[in-house]
Amino acid sequence: MKGLVCLLLLLETFVCVVQHQVDGGLNENEISQQLRSEDGRQNPPQTDTLRGEASTDSQQNYHLFFTDIHAALRELTATVTDQKANIRELTATVTEQKVNIRELTATVTEQKVNIRELTATVTEQKTNIRELTATVTEQKVNIRELTATVTEQKTINRALETRLREQQTFILEEMNKKNDEISNLTLSQVEELRKENREREIAFSASLMQSGSGDIGPFTTEFTLTYRNVFTNIGNAYNPITGVFTAPLKGAYMFRVSVFGHGPTSASVAIIKNGEHVVVANALQAKDRLNSSNGVVLILEVGDVVYVRLWSNRRLFDDQSNHNTFSGFLLFPLREQELCRM
Repeated sequence: MKGLVCLLLLLETFVCVVQHQVDGGLNENEISQQLRSEDGRQNPPQTDTLRGEASTDSQQNYHLFFTDIHAALRELTATVTDQKANIRELTATVTEQKVNIRELTATVTEQKVNIRELTATVTEQKTNIRELTATVTEQKVNIRELTATVTEQKTINRALETRLREQQTFILEEMNKKNDEISNLTLSQVEELRKENREREIAFSASLMQSGSGDIGPFTTEFTLTYRNVFTNIGNAYNPITGVFTAPLKGAYMFRVSVFGHGPTSASVAIIKNGEHVVVANALQAKDRLNSSNGVVLILEVGDVVYVRLWSNRRLFDDQSNHNTFSGFLLFPLREQELCRM
């Protein structure tokens, strides 16, 4: 393409020179004279016939030369015009491609922004999933611990129930023996025994609150409960100020406790004898009301103490319905030999 343009420029320059000479006043005769002069300088003089023939040949050659030049120029002009049209088409195509490239570049940039946003969203979701997974794992651990605790409590309760049944069987046997002995007593002995028993009547029953309503606990350590609303206190062995029952006689005593609360905090208390746990009343569930109860028969010496403690981090609820109670009574006194036999 560059070579073609250079050739076209050279031809145009030549044509301009020739046209300039023609426009400057040189006609064909003058050009012929110049050619003859030039030819005379280069060749010896000839005859008039030869000169005439030479002039005719020169004119013919001149016309043929310019005819060929114009034809070549027209062909070159047509070719250049075609090339210019092709160049314009190519330029328009290149411009269109540049527009498309800019649009594609903008689309790619937008897609990159979307990808970054999606990547941030995915990263955030992964973080949330990890946190939820950790929470679920923690909950599973808590559930396993609670399951183990419940299993342990069930084992303890079964053991306590077995012990209670054994003690109840023993008490029934002892009561039957006493009944047999009483049936064999004379009337005077019966009266004497009734008098003795009246002097030894011991029983109490109380609830937590005397008035109002509210929660008791939770506390960071075990807490001795004081059941201030006393229903019965025969023998005055129970102290509503301290919440402690003190045995005035050696004998078999029956004690019972009930608890009430609201989930999810469990309600758990224990009957304590001389500082040692004996039985537990425990209620646990995720929500709604909680209630439980338990009882035990204890062999007490004179001066032994029995009371109820609320476990640490546990809570009770009480009101005028008297949900939480503590009670006990003397089943029968024991002589030294009977205590040894047990």
